[in-house]
Amino acid sequence: MIKVLLADDHPLFREGLKYRLSLEPDIEVAQEAENGKQALELLQQQCFDLVLMDINMPEMDGMYVLELIREQELDCKVLMLSMHDNKEYILAAMRHGANGYILKDVPGNELIAAIKKVASGKSYFSSEVTEILSKELAGEQRGVVTRREQLVLRLISHGLNDKRIAQELNVSVRTVETHKRNIKQKLGIDSTAGLVRYAIDYGLDK
Repeated sequence: MIKVLLADDHPLFREGLKYRLSLEPDIEVAQEAENGKQALELLQQQCFDLVLMDINMPEMDGMYVLELIREQELDCKVLMLSMHDNKEYILAAMRHGANGYILKDVPGNELIAAIKKVASGKSYFSSEVTEILSKELAGEQRGVVTRREQLVLRLISHGLNDKRIAQELNVSVRTVETHKRNIKQKLGIDSTAGLVRYAIDYGLDK
């Protein structure tokens, strides 16, 4: 059973979403939150497999809640559900550690598929979001990260530590550490796990 925390400030939308999820035998809306602060408090008090969370909420927005979830190392997958399809929101969600991002106008069956995929430990981005990310990757992000840095990212995603990467590239460990530091600064990512997720999401692990 996938235990879900549903966080959205619109009661009618929450009610409709809860009803749709109740039709699935392996999904349970265990708790609801009407603002970001309440969502964070619930996450601190009990365990959920996944939080389905809006971005624009009163008291504390969903993006900040996401950031705090990762900072406090709360064990929960996060699927952002938003009306915003611009790249700033999407990239910010990724950088803060979202496991997925879908738009509020997706069909119900796609929402269910997204919840199940994210709960299983994979990422999920709706087709519109994927298209936006692909354009971003083809443009400024690939321009920012050099070919050498992309190679370092690929090796990181394969599970190699700094010493092994240095051996593969025939450089010093210090050089690898410098590459990693530069990549993190450019992408706004502060952890190795975040780099791995970025490499996988953008196809740089192949």
